[in-house]
Amino acid sequence: MSLVTPEKVVEKLQTTLHAKAKAEPSYRFYSLWDKVYRKEVLQVAYAQCRRNGGAAGVDRESFADIETQGVNRWLGNLQKELAAKTYRPKPILRVWIPKNNGDQRPLGIPAIFDRVAQTAMLLVLGPIFEADFPPQQYGFRPNLDAKMAVRRVYFHLQAGKTEVIDGDVRDYFNQIPHGPLMKSLCRRITDGTILNVMKAWLDNAVIERTKGMEVRTTASRDKHRGSPQGSPISPLLSNVYFRRFTLAFLRSQIAQQAGAQLVNYADDLVICCRPGNGAAVLDKTRELMSRLGLELHEQKSRIAQIPQDRFDFLGYTFGRFYGKHGKPYIGTSPSKKSLSRVIGKIADETSRRWTPDSARKRVQELNRILRGWCGYFDQGPVQDAQMTLKNYTERRLRRWLMKKHKRRGTGYRQYSDEYLYGSLGLYRPPATDFGPPKAKA
Repeated sequence: MSLVTPEKVVEKLQTTLHAKAKAEPSYRFYSLWDKVYRKEVLQVAYAQCRRNGGAAGVDRESFADIETQGVNRWLGNLQKELAAKTYRPKPILRVWIPKNNGDQRPLGIPAIFDRVAQTAMLLVLGPIFEADFPPQQYGFRPNLDAKMAVRRVYFHLQAGKTEVIDGDVRDYFNQIPHGPLMKSLCRRITDGTILNVMKAWLDNAVIERTKGMEVRTTASRDKHRGSPQGSPISPLLSNVYFRRFTLAFLRSQIAQQAGAQLVNYADDLVICCRPGNGAAVLDKTRELMSRLGLELHEQKSRIAQIPQDRFDFLGYTFGRFYGKHGKPYIGTSPSKKSLSRVIGKIADETSRRWTPDSARKRVQELNRILRGWCGYFDQGPVQDAQMTLKNYTERRLRRWLMKKHKRRGTGYRQYSDEYLYGSLGLYRPPATDFGPPKAKA
């Protein structure tokens, strides 16, 4: 029995591809398709998709269905299609998800068959393009995350780059032009099968099911725009194309004169520059976006003067805050919107519809939310936000317990803190300041 696991095989392959791409920035990879359908690559791709979960796509095939027939057999069928070059992606199923403001947002759900194929492609192509991505891009990259982007913005503010362009690219994922994106891919990839399959994913149809009917649209193919949202390959494609803006901006004379520092995460960007340069940098940003077939969302983009103004980025508010003794400083804090969003989740998890659940099961769900939120929001003064969240969670859980047992009242006498935190094991947010050193405001 071999001790070499599929994960080790894939890791070795990725290391080799990344090293080659890093050592030779102009090298174009011409033979990659056979790597995509390697048994070990498909096994790792399936395992990743399984961990991520998700609903069935347009073919209604679920992970349970796959495991009933046998994962190895199912992967074997996918491997045969990929090897024979007969693979054709299924349409993406679009569903609508309610937002907190009452609107809805579309969510694309590819078939699991396509999710695994795309993840296999990502495992092969990701290390190649990762070698090219500039450090200013933080989204969807290994060993980088949103908190690192937050800390980088804080660092630039502390260094005196206090005039800030707070920007949002309008409908970025749906506006990426296919032609220029394919050229960006061709800069590194010459394997025709890889490029043809990638184009098929970009042109893929979308199906919506409403009132017992199926409505098929081909807007992406017709407009030659958009990356397949909800698909594993989409984040890589978005980074590949945004790299064009990043490099053009960094090379621009205006950005260099202004000492401009760009921090990007998905479709959000922050540009910190020396005071007095914001307007010129914003104009240059608009110009470069226009050249790339993109545009800033003007209602969500502005110039902020720190410390007089504040701005939000990746769930944090940046600006002037005051210490315990009233001394002002430039720092960060969880934004009101992020706190409101987590409070909404707590409210949903303690609503009447969950009264059939056991108290411990409800607490497990609450703990998952609380740990995730507190784990991310640990930069800067978080005591007030965590205390608000703690008090609200206690109040909602007590009321839920009273409703469950068909009793009236708030539950303060019946369910003490010792019961909530000791007996039920409710997570207690750590009211601790993890913030970086504070710059004078």
